[in-house]
Amino acid sequence: MVLFTMISRLRDSMPLAASMQNDEEYERSLVDYQQQAKLLFRRLNSQSPARCSLEAGSYIFHYLIENDVVYLTLCEKSFSKRLAFTYLEDLAQEFMSQFGNKIHTVTRPYCFIEFDTYIQKARKNVLDSRSRRNLSTLNTELQDVQRIMVQNIDDVINRGAVLSEIDYKAQNLSVLSQKYKKDATYLNFQSVYAKAAAGCIVVFVFILYFWVL
Repeated sequence: MVLFTMISRLRDSMPLAASMQNDEEYERSLVDYQQQAKLLFRRLNSQSPARCSLEAGSYIFHYLIENDVVYLTLCEKSFSKRLAFTYLEDLAQEFMSQFGNKIHTVTRPYCFIEFDTYIQKARKNVLDSRSRRNLSTLNTELQDVQRIMVQNIDDVINRGAVLSEIDYKAQNLSVLSQKYKKDATYLNFQSVYAKAAAGCIVVFVFILYFWVL
């Protein structure tokens, strides 16, 4: 079963559209998963796998990255992975058809919230038993789902946090390195100055000695 679907822009995690269950009580039970989805959007980038499944407790996230857009859905673990990615492929094709020339220019979150109507329709179609027997009509180029990476969402989110911390420490190290270089240059200058001063004093004493004599 498809529980909710979210669409965001890859480069800045800007939410573009979303569709939830028409059941307030059920939606409240999925709040934590919605927060995980938002964190996941922040972790994804151009180097992330284009297709991936992320286990999250008793549910599983499936996402598809296409044309700088992330299509993500949360499903029950028993739900067919092939159906889930067929569903995402269908959304990607229609979303680009409707909003492809606007995706990179919008500045407000959920600017394409009206896409919820199509998401609901696609969700109903993919759950329909007749659609199950005719998946090829939805997407004839679906890749073998066995090749899709399966990870744990906590690992992905935490890995992102660790990478951010490493990046922060690396920046601090770079700043300290620059400071060390400046301090070293200053100390080196002082050393040269001290040697030169000592040499001048020796010469002065030498000249003074012979002048007195």
